[in-house]
Amino acid sequence: MEFSKDNTYEIMEVCLLAGKIILQSGGETYRVEDTMMRMAAAFGIEHSHSYVTPTGIIFSAEGEEPTKTKLIRISARSTDLEKVALVNSISRKISSGEIGLSEAKRQLKQLEDMDLTFPLMMQVAAASLASGCFMIMFKGVWADFIPAMISGGAGYMSFIYFHRFVPIKFFSEFLAAFVIGLVSLFFVKTGLGQQLDKIIIGSVMPLVPGLLLTNAIRDLMAGHLVSGLSKGAEAFLTAFAIGAGIAVILNFV
Repeated sequence: MEFSKDNTYEIMEVCLLAGKIILQSGGETYRVEDTMMRMAAAFGIEHSHSYVTPTGIIFSAEGEEPTKTKLIRISARSTDLEKVALVNSISRKISSGEIGLSEAKRQLKQLEDMDLTFPLMMQVAAASLASGCFMIMFKGVWADFIPAMISGGAGYMSFIYFHRFVPIKFFSEFLAAFVIGLVSLFFVKTGLGQQLDKIIIGSVMPLVPGLLLTNAIRDLMAGHLVSGLSKGAEAFLTAFAIGAGIAVILNFV
């Protein structure tokens, strides 16, 4: 497809929409840039440039007309790797010529509005089971499996609800870690739990920013220093919030 003065901005909007979905869903910076540039090339824009940070995307297209540039702001980020995979699928269809510009825009708009996250109770159940398994992995005793499950589930549910009322991740993670420490201490003090440290370690694992740390390292290795350092700083603040919440409880032991 050859681009023209009339559809250049529409092509840029489609590329930016794809990049926005990937970035908001936990994708790496280099994946966002590569996807946008491949889509632009498939639509006829051979020379395009993109600059991506965790909080914004700048995309420009060069052609016979003066260079056009657009910027979008990213205010919220989560983890939804299914959306990343679906955007990659749409990008491959564009590159192979299976879908055109209008269809790609329709599918991306539909994908942006979709909520592919699992139900709340399923997330909590998964976090509970993971907490118990992590506790065993860190050489805890089987008698603490149920306390670790309950502590981890309570902490993860607290994180979700606190984040709805206070949309600042640091405070949500701090309060969630505080709840985990409180519940874990309750089990140990009442004799229902044995190893406080193992229960806490297993319970906080669902809150640990593993994907964020991985993306930070991958971005740094790919040469995206700004994105890598900013994601690393965000992961550090998350770890600090979790540690601070647990430290408050341990002061009462």
